[in-house]
Amino acid sequence: MLQDLISFLGSPANWSGSDGIPLRIVEQLWYSLLAVAISAVLAVPVGLVLGHTRRGESLVAGIANSVRALPSLGLMTLLVLLLGLGLVPPILALVVLGIPPLLAGSYAGVRNVDASTVDGARAIGMSEFQVLLKAEVPNALPLIVSGLRNASLDVIATATIAAYVNLGGLGRLIFDGMAVYDYGQVATGAVLVTSLALCIDAMLAGLVRAVQPGRRVRGRDSREISLLLRDRAGDAAASAVTSD
Repeated sequence: MLQDLISFLGSPANWSGSDGIPLRIVEQLWYSLLAVAISAVLAVPVGLVLGHTRRGESLVAGIANSVRALPSLGLMTLLVLLLGLGLVPPILALVVLGIPPLLAGSYAGVRNVDASTVDGARAIGMSEFQVLLKAEVPNALPLIVSGLRNASLDVIATATIAAYVNLGGLGRLIFDGMAVYDYGQVATGAVLVTSLALCIDAMLAGLVRAVQPGRRVRGRDSREISLLLRDRAGDAAASAVTSD
């Protein structure tokens, strides 16, 4: 198996043309990016609003658990029967897979922001939208990005199913290799999918560390922003007492 893998990777013919490895990697990334982007547009705003209102915890948990229980290949097969062949069925299946971690991360991130920071933002006259955007989201970014990280890892690893309906991606190497018993090609597809997922995961892990509280956010430390909000809230309360 190892010798077949090395032989397949060492053949120049496998690195060029419409069936070449570079093109398959680009296709895999394109399917994954498209699915994660759609998942984020659908899930992140809902998670932010539910976290801000402190409601819907059971709803978020229920959606996350039920959707994760769906088999991606079975769901895509059903969508193919309903919608026909093409890019839409696998992308929809991957979107369903990407929604739970993004929804859970966004909800948990905003839900767990320190209450004093939120109260301070309201005390200085911020609207609810400003509280969410300027006080809660910056502090929730580590969990939001963690949700993005988990969604990306799941989607990249599962995007191989696109090849099941005659699309491209690294799954093409796996399915085509299995069809002709070329285990070197199958192993190459599996190794490349794993390597690609791990590389993207490492990049997003660095992004998670970069947005941790204590890092610089728009030229000012996020802790300083929280302290400033609290100080202003205290000044506002003191002014109210004095005026009374």
